[in-house]
Amino acid sequence: MEKTNVPELFGSLVFDDREMRARLSAEVYTSLRKTIDENVRLDEKVAEAVADEMKEWAMEHGATHYTHWFQPLTGMTAEKHDSFITPSKDGSVIMEFSGKELIKGEPDASSFPSGGLRATFEARGYTAWDPTSYAFIKDHTLCIPTAFCSYSGEALDKKTPLLRSMQAVNRQALRVLRLFGNDDVHYVKTSVGPEQEYFLIDQKMFEKRTDLVYTGRTLFGCRPPKGQEMDDHYFGVIKPRVTRFMEELDLELWKLGILAKTEHNEVAPAQHELAPIYTTTNVAADHNQLTMEIMQKVAKRHGMVCLLHEKPFAGVNGSGKHNNWSVSTDTGVNLLSPGETPYENAQFLLFLCAVIQAVDDYQDLLRLSVATAGNDHRLGANEAPPAIISVFLGEELTGILNAIKNDTPYAGIEKVQMKLGVHALPRFSRDTTDRNRTSPFAFTGNKFEFRSLGSSNSIACANIMLNAAVAESLRQYADELEKAEDFQVALHDLIKRVILEHERILFDGNGYGEEWVKEATEVRGLSNLKTTADAMPKLLDKKNMEMLIRHKVFNEAEIHSRCEIMLENYVKTVNIEGLTMVDMVRKDYLPAIEEYLYTLSRAVDSMKSVSATLKCRYEISTIEKLTDLTDNILTSVEALEQALENLKSCKDIFDSANTVRDELLPCMSTLRGYVDAAEMLTSAKYWPYPSYGKLLFSVQ
Repeated sequence: MEKTNVPELFGSLVFDDREMRARLSAEVYTSLRKTIDENVRLDEKVAEAVADEMKEWAMEHGATHYTHWFQPLTGMTAEKHDSFITPSKDGSVIMEFSGKELIKGEPDASSFPSGGLRATFEARGYTAWDPTSYAFIKDHTLCIPTAFCSYSGEALDKKTPLLRSMQAVNRQALRVLRLFGNDDVHYVKTSVGPEQEYFLIDQKMFEKRTDLVYTGRTLFGCRPPKGQEMDDHYFGVIKPRVTRFMEELDLELWKLGILAKTEHNEVAPAQHELAPIYTTTNVAADHNQLTMEIMQKVAKRHGMVCLLHEKPFAGVNGSGKHNNWSVSTDTGVNLLSPGETPYENAQFLLFLCAVIQAVDDYQDLLRLSVATAGNDHRLGANEAPPAIISVFLGEELTGILNAIKNDTPYAGIEKVQMKLGVHALPRFSRDTTDRNRTSPFAFTGNKFEFRSLGSSNSIACANIMLNAAVAESLRQYADELEKAEDFQVALHDLIKRVILEHERILFDGNGYGEEWVKEATEVRGLSNLKTTADAMPKLLDKKNMEMLIRHKVFNEAEIHSRCEIMLENYVKTVNIEGLTMVDMVRKDYLPAIEEYLYTLSRAVDSMKSVSATLKCRYEISTIEKLTDLTDNILTSVEALEQALENLKSCKDIFDSANTVRDELLPCMSTLRGYVDAAEMLTSAKYWPYPSYGKLLFSVQ
């Protein structure tokens, strides 16, 4: 295998800072950096100069087209390709790309979800260049990361409100930092490192499963004899076929400047994970969308399919996306880093309190930010955090906050030397806190890990709500402390009060236990929004709307539109799943079972004709059980068909979502139970689809 020069390869398809510094004049480069770093308005003359050099660079790398690459509310990315060609008078063409074309595009907005912001006949929409996220080349096309808005200026994408939320954090964090005398800080940015889980299965097996093709998950399938109970797949030796996939995936991601760092087998058979180094939040969101796209492309080149659904297989772990979030200054200070003596680090404690208060005050916003039909199957299962949002701090920080709350000295935690009983092995200090894998929102040293995101989610949604909620906490603190006569006294009182008022959200125990659900909801008063239908309407609560509007993350129309769009996605997703189940049962499962019953019946008749005394216990018992199951399957599929009809007559999107939750999903669960039971009794020769065992162990 040819040796790869990774430093040379990394970012080779990105118009990054190295390229800009080398190609742009000092004046243009300095102006553009101010736009990127300090949110200074972009000069059109600068855009013209950047466009010309960007085009030349792209053509040198074989690009013939450009596209404004954006993230509409479909949850995927979108692109419309235009070539660089412009006709000349002599019949030839020249290659041109103007600053105007760089800054603004005009895709048709009528066919993208708008939640009522745009009528079907109102087609005009705009894309606007996001200079804070570098342009890149994909499939011989220059891709320019952009925001997407309607003709009247409302955001129709995920990037615009994410950038707004980052501005809100910056604005309020700077106010707080000034109070601590940090006058050298010019801006504050949030950073994210999203760990991505996924499944790999053989493409031929995938193509034989109608449910996987239409919905991305298996709607039927009984458990195989072996699943994940041996814990032998987690961190196990990576199979050769998967290794080759991972090697190519790394190379493709590195070319695009994506900081792919860690890869390993996950808990479930055929499940894996990729983790990047963290970067600025809006760039991380772009990179994660690209990562999911590249994963699926590379998998196909290796004869596999990459499944990003949150719960593609029942009975084994689903896939999530752990959102490692932090906040830092342009001077290189991580505001969530405790330092050696966090008890004495008042600035850290105040920012820690801001996050704790944000999670408590807006736990419903965080929950709905990860709410999808797919993730509803995963949250609360034993591989994912519960739907109840809580914060894990660990022993040391919990002790510090208790000391502040009770006005008692903090004794500290003695660092323990780990002794492994083998002289040749090095000794090292144990961390002052363990990890809690059952916590939805856990402090992990210098960042918080929000573990509730689903594997197919855009990370923009969760980070919009998290940024906005933290900005609101910081706004309240700045308002109070700016008026204080004695800053130190006011600061101490504020931190103590926040701890007392929001300690209900702090929980270091087992989030999977039933006793926690009871304590959280009945004693602490935390919300338990189990489904998307329960969670999404909370977006319209007065306190949530007021906060989001106050920080200019959304306007009122945008909030209503997003609530409607997310509920529509939920309803449409489950409706497609229901229709797929009906299709599979009527066209494949019932005929297959009937054919097997016919074969068994003929076998009984044949054996009885040989000897009337033959009992034919297996055949007769199986016939009786399958006959009963067939009747139940038919009754259940008819009930599902009726529920699908009822869905059509719902009066609004909220009624539709409740019908999905209360009628469709229970019918689907019942139908699946009967079909899966029939699979256990039917000869594999007659069963129309590959089994779970073949799917989960198809890649070697």
